[in-house]
Amino acid sequence: MEWMPAFRLTWLGGWLPLVISSSIQWGLLFSMPRDVFKRLFDRSGWGKKQRIFFRLGKLCSLVCLVLIIFTPLKLHSPCFIVGACLYLLGLLGLVVSTLNYRDTPFDQPVTRGLYRISRHPQIVSTTLIALGICLAVGSWLAVSILAVAKVLEHFGILAEEEACLKQYGESYRSFMGRVPRYFLFF
Repeated sequence: MEWMPAFRLTWLGGWLPLVISSSIQWGLLFSMPRDVFKRLFDRSGWGKKQRIFFRLGKLCSLVCLVLIIFTPLKLHSPCFIVGACLYLLGLLGLVVSTLNYRDTPFDQPVTRGLYRISRHPQIVSTTLIALGICLAVGSWLAVSILAVAKVLEHFGILAEEEACLKQYGESYRSFMGRVPRYFLFF
């Protein structure tokens, strides 16, 4: 791992796993019924502060993506192996949690599948994917920017939970009491 890796676009660069995971994610999203897709991206219940922090987090994520795209994979390093494992785990989690979300009736909170162990398994999964790629390219800078992005995006997750409480009431409050926000902790 190095702080500032060499930036160049190569055939075996960080863009490759990014394109694969994005294709899978968007393929799953576009296969959803329109109302389920809209529910996934509904930000109507968010406050101004939450929107600002979330957008700042997305901006940091964009910077991280640019770093990833222009950084070669470190194929023969231990960090590549760890990164590839996290990437594959995140990809599997993303597919399963997206299907869990898709198959839940619109008038109920999503509480099946991976949602039994995390209130936000899609967020955790995409974070694992991004972290895996950051490690696979061997960039501490990308990992640091990703960490800042996720801290800022946390405010969006809090807003999402507030909106779910308003929409689903006591059933979502009970779900919050049983299931941690980010898998085994928090």
